[in-house]
Amino acid sequence: MTTPLPSPASTLPLLFLLLLLLLHPFPAIANLHNLRTKSLKLPPTHSTKPTEFFEVTKPISLPNTIPCIHHIFTHDFASTFVKPPFLTNYTPPSHCPSSHGFSKIVLEWNATCKGRQFDRIFGLWLGGVELLRSCTAEPRPNGILWTVRKDVTKYSSSLLSKRRQDLAVFLGNIVDGTYTGIYHVNVSIYFYPASGENSGGGGNSKAADLILPISRNVENLNDGLWFQIENSSTRIESSEFTIPSNAYRAVLEVYVSPHQDDEFWYTNYPNDYIVANNLTSTPGNGPFREVVVSLDGVITVGAVWPFTVIYTGGINPLLWRPISGIGSFDLPTYDIELTPVLGNLLDGKAHSLGFSVTNGLSVWFVDANLHLWVDREGEKTTEGKLVAHGSELGLTSDANFTGLNGKFETGASRWVSTEGWVKSSNGNITTRFDQRFSYSNSMEMGKGGDSQRVKQRCNVSDKVSFSGGGPSLRSTNRFSVELYTDSKAGRNNTVLLETRLALGLGNRRFRGGKEVSRLGNLQRARGEMVVQGDLVSGGFGATKQWYNYGGEEEKCYFRDVSSKNYTIVHDRQGIKCHK
Repeated sequence: MTTPLPSPASTLPLLFLLLLLLLHPFPAIANLHNLRTKSLKLPPTHSTKPTEFFEVTKPISLPNTIPCIHHIFTHDFASTFVKPPFLTNYTPPSHCPSSHGFSKIVLEWNATCKGRQFDRIFGLWLGGVELLRSCTAEPRPNGILWTVRKDVTKYSSSLLSKRRQDLAVFLGNIVDGTYTGIYHVNVSIYFYPASGENSGGGGNSKAADLILPISRNVENLNDGLWFQIENSSTRIESSEFTIPSNAYRAVLEVYVSPHQDDEFWYTNYPNDYIVANNLTSTPGNGPFREVVVSLDGVITVGAVWPFTVIYTGGINPLLWRPISGIGSFDLPTYDIELTPVLGNLLDGKAHSLGFSVTNGLSVWFVDANLHLWVDREGEKTTEGKLVAHGSELGLTSDANFTGLNGKFETGASRWVSTEGWVKSSNGNITTRFDQRFSYSNSMEMGKGGDSQRVKQRCNVSDKVSFSGGGPSLRSTNRFSVELYTDSKAGRNNTVLLETRLALGLGNRRFRGGKEVSRLGNLQRARGEMVVQGDLVSGGFGATKQWYNYGGEEEKCYFRDVSSKNYTIVHDRQGIKCHK
């Protein structure tokens, strides 16, 4: 649950709410939304050892050099909701000299917590540039701990800048007589010196020379630096910027996370179904969402069809203990190539990048980092021009329902294309950026609305072509989620909540037509919760995950791991490549 403060309606006793549901059943996912705003007491544990939570991902490939450790801060996040972000002054490490620079920079977030608390979304920004978007683990009485390690080498121009910068962290938390968990956090950055052999890459793999924040100013904020986008497909949140006149390449990195009424957007009902059944408090607008990025409010430069990240308190919290959902500890980012539109930006004037959410409800947290490469050979890029651009969204929907039972089919497709040239000391290079999207969502409501079955597929393809400027870059992503939820009355005024889930992510990357990496990541989970009043009096959660990565430039890695009720029951991992 990433809404820090329960709504006024959620202050009703949960038992009273559940009795109402038994007499006047709402659809199953509405129950989940309501339960999501409750702090559910789990039965006490007899263990005294803290539980370590983790997200399955490949280890970061590190050079054979000894890192300099730069401790950034230690801080306790207690009553931080609706308060300014935590700020600390950041300067590059003076004790880490390296004649060849740094070939790898790794951010490490270590946290512990004990007691009772929701999961909380948080972000970390350096000079307005977001370095990490993440979700906390939910604590238990004996305590928890978790570590997030992220390769932040691509932010090296910000991390090594000599100018004074504030590092900001927003983690909105509430501590009172009910919510007792305080998040104790340590953050360090590891700088790995480069040797002569690994002193940095070239071409398209080189880190940007400059990164501009496309986010809110930290001054006078009682929130994160992200934009809050809600309740309108036409509402655009934007930020102005000016780029150097000698920039020759630009890539926008977008951070996205959905919350509150759109946290489970892929389960939201069509509005006709809501109106027909008088479900006035149930999130709607159907199950399709996208983030659209526009330049100066006129040109659509790209779109994001996000992966369905499930936070550590989502659907059924018992599923994510100790294995967290895919992407929950390090939310994915999405790149949009802006080089084709540089010709519009090299005039020395301020321009704006804006974000909107198609069909969006409250609330989406969105911001971005603008990565820029500059021409060291000249003070000014001589020319640039946007040659062509276009974008089109197609949506289809079909509904067949009687009362609270029915089936719904939703489909979507989109293409975005931009093309332009830039003339610099690298030559006159034409860049073309193409995005192709396809989407389907099948939803079935049964048992008078007490059960819901969702099957969603999303395919995304991005391609960047350089005419005279190096090999093309292409990536394909496949996102899938299958979810079944059911609620039924139990004995002694209890409610049994059943969940079955499959969550998948596939990614392939190509350079010059040759595959350079492949990732397959799949989670299957099932669980039950017996709820009585505000107490989870019983239940279980079991999760199995298969992770398989193969790369041309990095070692292969696989992991096959399973858990049940906080315990790892199977774990096998290695560096063997599996096709």
